[in-house]
Amino acid sequence: MRFLIDECLHTSLVGVAEQHGHECQHVNWLGLSGDPDWDLMQRIIKDDFTFVTNNAADFRRLHARRKLHAGLVIILPQVDPARQRALFSALLDTLKPDEVLVNEVIEISLDGGEVVLTRYDLPRLDEA
Repeated sequence: MRFLIDECLHTSLVGVAEQHGHECQHVNWLGLSGDPDWDLMQRIIKDDFTFVTNNAADFRRLHARRKLHAGLVIILPQVDPARQRALFSALLDTLKPDEVLVNEVIEISLDGGEVVLTRYDLPRLDEA
């Protein structure tokens, strides 16, 4: 899987993805920091990235407007970098090596200290 980590999440998530055998980039490293979400979305689609963010509302809406996308991962709680790494790693531990998230969302949350992964198809809003 090819991940792109949003600027609202720590750059160390790239290393977590790579340790799990995935290709990964960070928005800051691609010179996209501060770009509007809709511009970032164009790059996500063009490069077939599975996007990892904490910005649930905006990117759920942007992904739902696409006919086809490589998936969206949302780390819901606002937590420190070490906890971000642990949450992302918990997700990656559950994915099969050849698994894809075409038009799917996985939300990572915490419930009483337990990691909760919620996976669902993202309904489309309109054609884009």
